[in-house]
Amino acid sequence: MTAVATDTGSLIESRYAWLRLAASLAFMTLSSCGMYAIVVILPAVQSEFAVDRAGASLPYTLTMIGFGIGGVVMGRVSDRFGVRVPLAIGSVTLGLGFVAAAHAPGLLSLSIIQGVLIGFLGTAGGFSPLIADASLWFNRRRGIAVAICASGNYLAGTVWPPIVQALSESWGWRSTYIGLGVFCLVTTLPLLAMFRIRAPLSDASAAQAAPASNAPGAGSAQAAPRAGEPARAAQAVGSVQPGSVRPFGLPANLVMVLLCGAGVACCVAMSMPQVHIVAYCGDLGYGSAAGAQMLSLMLGFGIVSRLISGWVADRIGGLRTLLAGAVLQAVALSLYLVFDGLGELYVIAILFGLFQGGIVPSYALVVREYFPAVGSATRIALVINSTLLGMALGGWLSGSIFDLTGSYDAAFVNGIVWNLFTVSVAVLLLRRSRLPGRAPIPA
Repeated sequence: MTAVATDTGSLIESRYAWLRLAASLAFMTLSSCGMYAIVVILPAVQSEFAVDRAGASLPYTLTMIGFGIGGVVMGRVSDRFGVRVPLAIGSVTLGLGFVAAAHAPGLLSLSIIQGVLIGFLGTAGGFSPLIADASLWFNRRRGIAVAICASGNYLAGTVWPPIVQALSESWGWRSTYIGLGVFCLVTTLPLLAMFRIRAPLSDASAAQAAPASNAPGAGSAQAAPRAGEPARAAQAVGSVQPGSVRPFGLPANLVMVLLCGAGVACCVAMSMPQVHIVAYCGDLGYGSAAGAQMLSLMLGFGIVSRLISGWVADRIGGLRTLLAGAVLQAVALSLYLVFDGLGELYVIAILFGLFQGGIVPSYALVVREYFPAVGSATRIALVINSTLLGMALGGWLSGSIFDLTGSYDAAFVNGIVWNLFTVSVAVLLLRRSRLPGRAPIPA
């Protein structure tokens, strides 16, 4: 799986870059079914294995934990060998994982298979490595490119839940899993051909590839910061060394910890509706099918949100976009505490999708704006996959809170509290970015 070596400078923001982005979108849409299928069959798993709601959430929790840890591993693999290797690993193991899960004799074995084959090796291979790869092939349009790539995850959430719901009602969840495994394998493997060329590996290559007519101050060794961000002290493009960077005037590792913590917190909040909306609608007497439709709507409008957020981020930067998304997500969560009618829940699902869809891609943009491109796949994987750990923690917490209280009201409040931490981190970093010399690294 050795990638073709070539001069990638002339290919940045080229026709090939857009075709590669389309392939990334398709691959992520197909591979992300691993994290949504288990949500839809949660009631069936609870019934078959006679467990409580928290127990039935265990396969999802381990899937997301595996997804999060595996994403970091796959990010390092991508930095070293190119994105094609983790994609190949993900394609094969996802197919095998679905088939193996279909033959699981109990809840524990199902959870382990979901966590290792579907989460750690399968879906993880086609998520953060692709987001990092997309960020390296674009300069001026990096925000919208990352948003388009990350939309594959939500497009999967729009497409797969109704399909899995319909198939599981007709075939049972086990036969449905076998069908998913075969389908994912035969559709993802051919896409590997689009990733034979290695992505640019340095900020210098990206800057040199930008058309002179589009580069501020063309002909000099300097580059202007992204529109909407504070001015930065002049710095020669390509002179940035990973060990010398102090983003926001803070140690790089501390900034990574803050971003990862914010990622966990925002997705503990995000997981409440996304993981439990099917079960929540069943508890209210509206049926699982209504919940699956709401999940599909939520993630479908999340695609719209991600595209809009990408367009906005290209103008105001990833950090401001992250702050706006976190604030709006808290607003959407609060609506669940006030309204629980069927029509009202459909509206809230749409609003929730519109409000929170741009949060996760914004982390990748912050990393690319404030850190060098060298090693970006690993850094982006750390931050992006911390959001997956937040989804895992939030899915389990919400189920546990429901078991303790008999209601999801306290779970929604729990999500809002976690969300406030994300807002606090974004505000802190935004304030520090306004100080002299702490604006983004030139693109």
